[in-house]
Amino acid sequence: MKNVNYLLGYENLKIIQGMDEFRFSLDSVLLPNFVTIRKNVKTILDIGTGNAPIPLILSTKTNAQIIGVEIQKQSAEMARESVILNQLQNQIQIIHDDIKNCPFETDQFDIITCNPPYFKVSKNSHFNSHDSKTIARHEVTLTLSDVFKIARKLLKNQGNIALVHRPERLVDILTEMRKQNIEPKKIQYVYPKKEENSHILLIEGTKNGKPGLKILPPLYIHKEDGSYTEQVYQYFS
Repeated sequence: MKNVNYLLGYENLKIIQGMDEFRFSLDSVLLPNFVTIRKNVKTILDIGTGNAPIPLILSTKTNAQIIGVEIQKQSAEMARESVILNQLQNQIQIIHDDIKNCPFETDQFDIITCNPPYFKVSKNSHFNSHDSKTIARHEVTLTLSDVFKIARKLLKNQGNIALVHRPERLVDILTEMRKQNIEPKKIQYVYPKKEENSHILLIEGTKNGKPGLKILPPLYIHKEDGSYTEQVYQYFS
């Protein structure tokens, strides 16, 4: 069963979601508002696009061509339907495939975005490896190492990759970035509320970039009464 909803905070964008599938969250709103988009950007790749919330939001910020790749068939179909529903077929293309199999050209993209699976898989992990939510949450088909190897190949020189992830994986992220000649350039910690621990990490790196990491001011999601902060409302405007 599918539902049509307004994309979180974006009253001019609609998105199709499956009731039983992995549904996008605020993470997918934060990332396209965090990534650096310059005027000369022509091509953007979104890895693990799901039902395409990130490409849809990116389309409000740039005229660049956007390609979303999604390994799960049902999610890719919903992504295509959402693109058509918003009449964005001329700007957004959805590909149903494993990103590791896509025959993209080397140095093809100016920007790569990715909201990857957050959790490592270990011998003690217990789940159905074919379940759609498991694939979205755990590194079953895509690992951090995979993401940055792909980025090194597909990004143009000085191109950027931006991820949304969990703070506890920061050392893993930095290690994999440096392995692939991707220099960390900016980090932002996201907090549910003030006085609470960070639960989301936004990070961007540049292929063959010069050293120089900026830690941005913290982003707080909710006020004490549970409503969104002005910082978050700015994203929706």
